[in-house]
Amino acid sequence: MRKKLFAELIGTFILVFAGTGAIMINDIAGAIGHVGIALTFGFVIVALIYSFAHVSGAHFNPAVTIAFWSMGEFERKNVFPYIFAQILGAVIASSSLYLLLNENFINVSEVSYLGATLPSGSLVQAFGFELIMTFILMIVICSSAVHGKATKDFAGLAIGLTVGLESMFAGPITGASMNPARSIGPAIISGNLENLWIYIIATILGSVFAALIFLKVFQSD
Repeated sequence: MRKKLFAELIGTFILVFAGTGAIMINDIAGAIGHVGIALTFGFVIVALIYSFAHVSGAHFNPAVTIAFWSMGEFERKNVFPYIFAQILGAVIASSSLYLLLNENFINVSEVSYLGATLPSGSLVQAFGFELIMTFILMIVICSSAVHGKATKDFAGLAIGLTVGLESMFAGPITGASMNPARSIGPAIISGNLENLWIYIIATILGSVFAALIFLKVFQSD
């Protein structure tokens, strides 16, 4: 279990460090751009899944962990330890970025509050986008990595491409979280907790709903 928790911690650390780091560096240097940020999130997910799936299942996302538990694919006793490890990894990543880059900004608002996920429109719009995007992500995860007939060697690529695609089209609207830990880390370290609830509740609801649909519609095939 210790190896699994460390894999979840270090994997979530890498995800948040690379993804939100790209946002911060783009704010500082203007050298990456929106597409580059989206690709960073997608690429790092691909790398992490192929690196850690055989160790911990490569969740790196509390919403995914909860969804797997809801569909009987994950033991209840391991849910809290996994989520704790994921959030801790995200917080350490945001702390590291702050320490490494703080000489490049005066206020955290200059670097998007350390790459936090913030709605650009209404709260209803952000909630809807996050719920639907996490639903899509979880359906892809289940269909590519859980289904008995899936070609699982390509699961990492399918999941990473989905994250990159959703980040590319919805990033300017909501920050395209799809992951409570990814949002909690920057929010805690930057001190901007406003609207964080959206990125916790909507993503969990979206992932659990996707798990239910998968079980009822696709798993029986």
